Amino acid sequence: MAELTTLRVGGPVAAYVEASTEAELVDAVRGADDAGTPVLVLGGGSNLLAADAGFDGVVVRDARRGIAGQADSSCAGANLTVPAGQPWDEVVATAVAEGWMGVEALSGIPGSTGATPVQNVGAYGQEVAETLSSVRVYDRLERRTRMLAVGELALGYRTSLLKRSLSDATAGGGRTWGPTPRYVVLEVSFQMRLATLSAPVRYPELARRLGVEVGARVPAAEVREAVLALRGGKGMVLDAADHDTWSAGSFFTNPILPVAEADAQLPPEAPRYPVTDHTRIGQIGAAAPVVEGLVKTSAAWLISHAGFDKGFGLGAPATLSTKHALALTNRGGATAADLLALARAVRDGVREAFGVTLVPEPVLLGAGL
Repeated sequence: MAELTTLRVGGPVAAYVEASTEAELVDAVRGADDAGTPVLVLGGGSNLLAADAGFDGVVVRDARRGIAGQADSSCAGANLTVPAGQPWDEVVATAVAEGWMGVEALSGIPGSTGATPVQNVGAYGQEVAETLSSVRVYDRLERRTRMLAVGELALGYRTSLLKRSLSDATAGGGRTWGPTPRYVVLEVSFQMRLATLSAPVRYPELARRLGVEVGARVPAAEVREAVLALRGGKGMVLDAADHDTWSAGSFFTNPILPVAEADAQLPPEAPRYPVTDHTRIGQIGAAAPVVEGLVKTSAAWLISHAGFDKGFGLGAPATLSTKHALALTNRGGATAADLLALARAVRDGVREAFGVTLVPEPVLLGAGL
């Protein structure tokens, strides 16, 4: 697993299959299910912390590539269909180059396209929910391929029906699944607007980098360049020579709390952001409606103000990133146990300081906090 993940930890796997066609992917998953063998469908390996003991099952790597896009000037829109194994940032780069608006702020996110609807990937004020139209999946319960429209995916902040089927029996059709969800993503379809200007810039940090006001529109290529620079400065763009990028990106999600709970537990200076529902945006690029009664705070702020500075470690070769307190990193030679111990220390320290329990964002394979 260390060779298949960006954290570069994890023990041996029992079997490995690299699927170059959809039929090979489905056959590998169905065969493992028939044999009662655990199966892990893997994309870029950028959102996974695998245990040192390894994985006594079948790892199926989706090696398919391709971006099929068609623009229709009569409706000022573009339709894209992308196999799940396609690296996501190449999709964003293609969209920006072709003048397809709506994903430019999602530049530099590692991993595969198939992971984007599972996590409802988002960054710098955009979420994939805004441009996602449908997902074609292999349903392991019904043993058939299905098309799920965006409205069926129950998208939320870093979650979806697909992800919830790992631990929620209702989403899983009467049982839980794992480490691969009930629904194996085969293909993802998007709808985007034709525009060389970006969607309105919503994120203050990005607006400052661009030198514009929040809500302004600028050339999408400039947004992509600015986002890549911001992510690079935080160690969030993969670079084999930079140990700050030997990570799974943000290790904890930003807590969403009822307003009354936030007021009772958080100090006045703690960040508070409105919670927005990107699944209810009526038009690509429009503002997301605010969810009343909830507030989002910053996991990175909580971590740093609970006494965990950038570079913090427990003496092992696993530390918080030297560039961003929200990333756990492998400084070289770290084990999964080292990273888990660090994650527990951070989680427990934040809970003790603020009464808020941080939730890990990556999938923990054969491990837990």
